[in-house]
Amino acid sequence: MDQVTRNIFTETKLRGCNPSYVITTDGVVVIDTPQLPTKAVAMRKEAESHGVIRYVINTEHHVDHIFGNYWFKGIPVVHHQGVYDNFMVPTADLDPYAYALEAIPTDDPDAGPLVPDRDTYYADPNRGKIVFTGDLTLRVGSHTFELLHTPGHTPGQVAVYIPEERAVFTGDTIFCGCQTWLMTSDVDQWITSLERIRALDVDYVIPGHGPVATIAYIHAQRATLLEWKAAVAVAVAKGWSREETMKRVSFADRWPVDIGQGHMMEHINTLNAGSLWDKFTAVPGKIQG
Repeated sequence: MDQVTRNIFTETKLRGCNPSYVITTDGVVVIDTPQLPTKAVAMRKEAESHGVIRYVINTEHHVDHIFGNYWFKGIPVVHHQGVYDNFMVPTADLDPYAYALEAIPTDDPDAGPLVPDRDTYYADPNRGKIVFTGDLTLRVGSHTFELLHTPGHTPGQVAVYIPEERAVFTGDTIFCGCQTWLMTSDVDQWITSLERIRALDVDYVIPGHGPVATIAYIHAQRATLLEWKAAVAVAVAKGWSREETMKRVSFADRWPVDIGQGHMMEHINTLNAGSLWDKFTAVPGKIQG
């Protein structure tokens, strides 16, 4: 794993999120867990070489941030109520367990013996033991972990600000130098959350995906969200159908897809365009199915 500060380590070169850990004088705090099972096992072993793991914090409910929790059993998991409510919940569009397993043949071929069957996994996937709404502050040894509710990308999104390290873990509120997944996001909330993060006094921004950055990258992420909104708004104003918007609005030439998912470029862009089109054309007061 890459060393960001004296006490922060992160992994930015795996398929999935950037799983990380922080060393304190009273043990270790893990922030998001690897999607790939062998990497989760290896990360736990490495983190425990620095001391007892006190907590696992999840910044959101998407599978690449939480699937590895299964291999961190016995450690208290901390996450927002919005993460707890959506933790590995199958939807009409996605089966998170099946999605996690899709990566194993290509990205983690040695993981087979580690992966439980569906029933065993869901019997105890290791979701939150400490669940909160709003913000939460944890004090662990020499370090303060300020869990700041930053909704937008997901309802239960949090940023983890550690003033002693002058660092913040943003989760997928920031995709650094790679394609941004909008999915069913609330982009306006997302922009507000970016401003909350921008107000922090930090030297290091550890994003959900992509390389470690500085606080200046907030402007690039904000611009990406605004450009997506503007492009789809223009499409709607021109009377384009959902299908035409998904076909013609694309930012595929702007950034690569994060590691291991290059084949999903078209999927990301059509998903983003379709999601925004749905929001812009929704009938006020009507709940979309």
